[in-house]
Formats: sequence, structure tokens, C-alpha cells
Amino acid sequence: MTSSCRPSKIAIIGAGRVGTSFAYALMIRKIISEIVLIDIEKNKVKGEVMDLNHGLAYAENLKIYGGDFSDCKNADYIVITAGASQKPSETRIDLINKNLTILKSMIPSILKYNNTAKIILVSNPVDILTYITLKISGLPGNQVFGSGTVLDTSRFKFLLGQHFQVSPDSVDAFIVGEHGDSEVAIFSEAQIAGIPLKNFPNYSKKSMKKIYEETKNAAYEVIKYKGSTHYAIGLVLTEIIEAMHHNEHQVLPVSSLLNGEFDLKNIALSLPCTVGSNGIEKTLEIKMNKTELKAFQNSAKKLKNIIKTLKI
Repeated sequence: MTSSCRPSKIAIIGAGRVGTSFAYALMIRKIISEIVLIDIEKNKVKGEVMDLNHGLAYAENLKIYGGDFSDCKNADYIVITAGASQKPSETRIDLINKNLTILKSMIPSILKYNNTAKIILVSNPVDILTYITLKISGLPGNQVFGSGTVLDTSRFKFLLGQHFQVSPDSVDAFIVGEHGDSEVAIFSEAQIAGIPLKNFPNYSKKSMKKIYEETKNAAYEVIKYKGSTHYAIGLVLTEIIEAMHHNEHQVLPVSSLLNGEFDLKNIALSLPCTVGSNGIEKTLEIKMNKTELKAFQNSAKKLKNIIKTLKI
């Protein structure tokens, strides 16, 4: 990791469970010098800011406060978590009409005060909202991207680690495509210590299919038991910010605008990307077998068909 002590400011739009879990993760990771929480629920923001500030005696020098869109000025990063959250039995796609309306009202307000920050979309359906933000804003593809399948990949690594009895960070594997029901697990290239998964004695197609289903349905399970997912995505977002802040060139499967990768254009979805101080630095065409490639193309087709029905 390349060290950096330059001051940095982040605006988090949305002070719900995801936004505040993210703010807390940033606070304890000590990588940001200024955090502003922005939400239409002003009293909620006030309470969250008070709660976070009460722990600053045990954190590094940090400024945390509530604000409005004008406080996006001079922010290095703007992270959008605002919007309707997924309910039991709802898919992420079901949220499109609610969150598209919210997003379209926010983008001009953000750009009025800041058009140079890296903008990271988290609200669902994240791939479609990332693409729409790029279209509305006119900003370059490296500057606007979504959290994509970074969380799905973390879930995938956790479940593979459990199965093969290794730590999740020892697993080299990716989920690509939509952050949603058509996401694709790249088993053909997944490895542990450079060893393909299929070479391990407890590998089986049946067990791998079970792990994929558990990965894909993880959010539904968490929502069923506790109403929402927010801790893990908070850590995921912190990892993305840290990769940019420290110019790590870390490979993360964020949702980005494709420009010919796998012959796809005018769509945002997840592939492994190098993430550094310029945001998205490069999109990597991960090797896939024929089945995986077809599933990835179908995932892109699904999102494109939905976008065609929207009034952007």
C-alpha cells in the first residue's frame, strides 16, 4: 500500500444504515480527514453526527458534520447511498423507479457544486443507476462507478474459504456481471495459493453450485433476518475509497462503463478493475469459460433491456 497523508473530504449522500455504517468504517480505518453526511432527514443526520463525534476521542483527527449539497464542494469523493432500500421478497431491480426519481433530482444538485470528485453509486439497482448517472452527468467513466459486485465477491470468498477451510483473503475469485440475480461466479479461474479449486479434494460441482446460490441469495437471507444489509457494504466502500486515496491500483470488481470489453458498450456492470487515485484505471477482461461468458452476456442483456424501458 502506498502511504499518503494528504487531507481528504468525502460527502456521503444518504444517512440511512448503509451511509452511517460506511461513515463509521471510515472513521475507524482512519483514511479520511473530513466526512459530511447529507440527507433530507435533518434530525436523523443530527443524531448520527452526534453519535459519531462522541467517539472522536479514540480516533485520529477527523471532522464529521451534517450538511447539504453545497457541502459537496471540494469533496474528493461523493458516495450515493440514498434511496429506497430492498424489502423482503423485493429484488434490486424492483427499486428502479423509486431510486431513479431520487437520483435524477440529486445529480444536478451535486454537479452544481462539484464536478471533479469521484462519484461512487451504492443505491440499487447499482449497475443501472451507475449508467444513468454517467449519462446525466456527462462525466468520464473513470470518475463515476458503482460498488458493483465487490460485496458479492467478498461473500463468495467467505463461503469458499469456509468450504476449503482457508481465510477469505487467501481466495482469489470474482463475481462479475449484475449486482443481482444474474450475477456470474467465475469458478473456472478461482484459485487458492495458485491452485485451481477443482484440484482440492473437497471440490465438487454440487458444492460449488450451493456456494453460488448462497452468494447470490445472501442479501435476501440477511434482509429476512434483520431487515437490511449494511455492515459489510460499509467495509466494502471503505476498501474502494482506500484504494483511491492511497493509489493502490487494487483490483476490485466495481460496476463501470464498458467500452468494448467482451464486445459490450453502453452498459455499466462489474468486471475486475484496477482502482487508484484516478478512479477506474483499467477494466480487465477476466478469462471465462464458455458457460460463464454466456451467463455474463445474458446479464448485460438483461440490464440493457431494462434501461431501454426507462425515461432518462
